[in-house]
Amino acid sequence: MRRKDREITDWAEMIGVLEKCDVCRLGLVDEGGPYIVPLNFGYEYDAGVLTLYFHGAREGRKLAAIRRQAAVCFEADCSHRLAAGDRACAFTMEYESVMGRGTAEMVSDEGEKERGLQLIMRHYAPGRAFAFTAAEVASVAVFKVTAAEFTGKRLTR
Repeated sequence: MRRKDREITDWAEMIGVLEKCDVCRLGLVDEGGPYIVPLNFGYEYDAGVLTLYFHGAREGRKLAAIRRQAAVCFEADCSHRLAAGDRACAFTMEYESVMGRGTAEMVSDEGEKERGLQLIMRHYAPGRAFAFTAAEVASVAVFKVTAAEFTGKRLTR
C-alpha cells in the first residue's frame, strides 16, 4: 500500500469497516472484459478467514462470469465526508474501505445456502432472526468469495 499512513492493519478494525458498509462491489471478468457489480452482502470472519456471501438470480452475467473465472476482487467503502479546502487541490474525501481478492464459488448445499442468506440478513437487520422456506432457498443463487487477501484504508481528519 502506497499510503501507509492510511492503512488499517488491525483485522478487527477492518471487519468493523465491513460492518458499516451497505454495498460490496465485486470485480469480475467475462468475455466482454472487466465487470463491476454492486451487491448486498453478508460475511463471516473465522480463524483468520474472511468469507463474503452474496445472492441473486440463478442465471445472469455475474454468475456466468464466476463460472468462467473464479478469481475475483471486491471493495466496500463507507463513512464518506467531503473535507473542503480553501483551494481545489486542498479538497479531499474522508472514507473507510476494505478491498481484496479471492475465489468465488457457487454454494450448492442447501444448508450452506441458508447460512449465507442468514449472514446477509444479519448484516442488514442485526439482532433479528429470519426463517427461510426450502422454496425460498431454492429460488435464489448464493455464492461466496473466500478472501485470499484483503486490506483496509481510512482517511479521517
